[in-house]
Parts: sequence; structure tokens; C-alpha cells
Amino acid sequence: MLAELELVTDLGAQIGSREWRRGFVVCVALCYSAYAFAPGIEPLVGASPAPLADAQWEEARALTISPLAYGADTGRRMAATDAVEPLADTPERPRIDLLATLSRGDAFGRVLRRAGVGKAEADSVAEMVGDAIPLGELSPGTTIDVTLGRRPSKDVARPLDALSFRAAFDLKLEVRRLGGSLRLIRHPIAVDETPLRIQGRVGSSLYRSARAVGAPARAVEAYIRAIASQIEIGSVGADDRFDIILKHRRAETGETETGELLYAGLDRARAKDLQLMQWEQGGRTQWFEASGVGRTSGMLQRPVPGTVSSNFGMRRHPILGYSRMHKGMDFRAGYGTPILAATSGRVVRAGWAGGYGRQVRLSHPGELATSYSHMSRIVAQPGQYVRQGQIIGYVGSTGLSTGPHLHYEMYRNGRPVNPASVKFTTRAQLSGRALAGFRSKLRNLLGVRAAGVRPSQTRTATAEAAKKAGRA
Repeated sequence: MLAELELVTDLGAQIGSREWRRGFVVCVALCYSAYAFAPGIEPLVGASPAPLADAQWEEARALTISPLAYGADTGRRMAATDAVEPLADTPERPRIDLLATLSRGDAFGRVLRRAGVGKAEADSVAEMVGDAIPLGELSPGTTIDVTLGRRPSKDVARPLDALSFRAAFDLKLEVRRLGGSLRLIRHPIAVDETPLRIQGRVGSSLYRSARAVGAPARAVEAYIRAIASQIEIGSVGADDRFDIILKHRRAETGETETGELLYAGLDRARAKDLQLMQWEQGGRTQWFEASGVGRTSGMLQRPVPGTVSSNFGMRRHPILGYSRMHKGMDFRAGYGTPILAATSGRVVRAGWAGGYGRQVRLSHPGELATSYSHMSRIVAQPGQYVRQGQIIGYVGSTGLSTGPHLHYEMYRNGRPVNPASVKFTTRAQLSGRALAGFRSKLRNLLGVRAAGVRPSQTRTATAEAAKKAGRA
């Protein structure tokens, strides 16, 4: 009978039958047994030490690693035992490696003395370095690696064992103690001076496109100024391609240095291409086209920062009392305000000019001339060549004048014209050896491979550019 009794019953089948009820009772009994014999969950009470007082904590912390974590700020030291013996003399480090920095306006010898070099050795090293390179040419921020050796006694400075620094982009200098004396050793650094050529499409913005392909900001600004001296910047199209060549140096140690703009080219989709290169002619450096023609154009510079008090045209003279032609423009300016040349030219007059008072007159290319009157003091000298923006005198009230101001006139072929309506254009033409040298340098620049361009593409582009330069 017991053999037929089955305690394990499927409670999901024959619900309500005798077997089901028996299985249900067995399940409830098992659950109750598990609950009844389960252990309790009351906490076990154990002994714990009392927390240390503040004084005890500080005492214990001084003997652990905690002082190092807190920056050793306890001020406590472990007492020495009988095993500790005091030293008769504190040993010195056999050598000390330092890094000194040259500040703006600092002297090379003073930098070494601050690093611990004795005055005699510091002056001797400064003299040796000065023979290799002018000390004034050392850039502020130059770092100097200094190594000091062991000194014979504590009463003297450590001797200089060695020092080294980057004296120039292509030169490293080293001073070493060899045979008991200091000697200067030069380490020339090989430099590749191949110019850097950057090309690209103008797109929506010439400046942003050139910057996006890696052209430095100053170089892009110089390029735009060069292009603007020949054409209107607004006429540059989105499909035009810019061509920029910069002076560039790369040292074998990996450093690079980008210099001035050498060539400014613009391959135009709907107009004549533009090829410009800087060239010195007659003591002046300006942009010349591939044909050897140099042209500079732009607005005249305002001679003083003041506002215009009287324009060009008929007016009633404030002193003479009747109407007559006012041949120039009057600028309000305080007494002693510097007067600047409106554009470059040569001084043909500098002195007293009757009712104009003290006057300077300049002659410019293109049969143009300008005059600056009522000066308090003249700086320019007759026959002198002055550049645009150069000071030629100071505002005053000499001659027929009611107060300090500048009377500014402009002449074309000896006739007065309104200065506010005039643009200037100067032209120069290379010829002979100057033209041959110019074209030779231009061909060399156009042979430079553009950055990021395959050699095959460069050869094709260079050939086309060289043909254009040769035809010009």
C-alpha cells in the first residue's frame, strides 16, 4: 500500500482529486518546515576598539605612510636610535643637470650665473658663444642644458662641465670641458630651404579655402594684399585656383619655419591668369608680373587722423573775406599732430611758401604731386625719398591760417585736382639683366612641387606655368 503511495504529485493536473489534495498538503508541509527551521538574522555583537583621540591620531600618523600622502605636513620626525651615527661631512652629488632659460633683455652670462656657474667661467663661456653667434640674435625663451661638476670645496662654485643649446635654426652650440679647459663645439644642422607651395580652389571664400589647405594666416593676408594690388578682389571667381609659394625651411631635426610670401598666382577661369613675384628694383621691393611689369595701385593715405573741415571747391575765404577756389582739403588736427605722406614720393620743396606757411611738396610717379601746408615744423628734407605713411612734418598754423589745421593739395600735370577722387597707380618695367634674373627666379619657383600633389601632376602644372612665364 505504502509502495503505491506517491508523495510527488503534479499539482497542475487533476485539480481537486484525492491525489492532488495529498500533494498540496505535502507541499504546504515542506514549505512550513523550511520556514520553521530557518536560522535567525539577528546581528552578532562583537568588540570594537574605541576611536583614537586627535592627539593619539597625529602621533600614530607620524609613524605611518600617511605623512607622505599629506605632503609630510605633520612636522614630526622619528627619533634616532643608537644605531644612527652622525656624518662628519655631508656628501655632495657628483654632478647636477639644470635647465636655464634666456629671458627677453637678459644677458647670456647672467643666465649662467643664476644657474650656479662661477662668474669667471660664465663670462668666459659668454665670450666664446659671442664669437660664434651675436648674443643679441639669441631668441628669448632659448633653453640651455647646463651640467655642473663636483666642486673641490664648499667655498667655491661648482665647475661647469658642459652646456648645450640651439643657437640658431641651423646651428647647435656645445661647450665641454676637455683636458681641463672649456672648449666650444659647433654642431651644424642641415636645413632644406625648398619653398613651400600651396594650391587650391577659391570656392566661396579665398581666405577660408587657403587656410583649409594649410596656408598660415599671415601668408594668406599677404597673398590677398598682393592680388588686390593688381585686380579687384571681388572679381575673383569660385572656380579660380590660388597658387601660393612661401619661403620655408626644414631642419634635419624635424623643426620647420615658414617665412615671407615669394609668389602669388591666380589661375582664373574667365579672365587672364595672374603671376606675381616680389623683386627689388631701384631700392624698392614690389610685386612684378611675369612679364616684368610692376604695378602698385590703391587709395591715397589720409595725411592726418582729423576730420575734413573744408572740401575742394569754391568757398568764402575766412581771412580775405571773398569767394575763391579752394584748391585742396582742410583737415582738423591738434597743434603738433604728425603729418604723414599720402603716398611714396620725393621731396621737391620743404620750406616757407608765402600764405601756405611752412610747406612740404612731394612729387610722385604718373605726373602727380601733393603739398602739405601750414606746418609748425618740417621734418622732410629736399631731395629725400619718403615712403607712404612716413612723417614729413607736424600740424601748425603758419601763413594765412585761422588755427591749427592741415591744408592738403594734389596736382596732376601741375593742375589742382580733388584729392578725394584720386587713385594712384605706379608702374615699373624690368629690362636687360634684371628681367633675365627675374624670369630665372620665377622659373625656379614654378618648378617647386605643390604640397600634397603627385609628381606627375606637378610636372604638368609646372610645364604649363613655365610656358606662360616664357611667353610673357
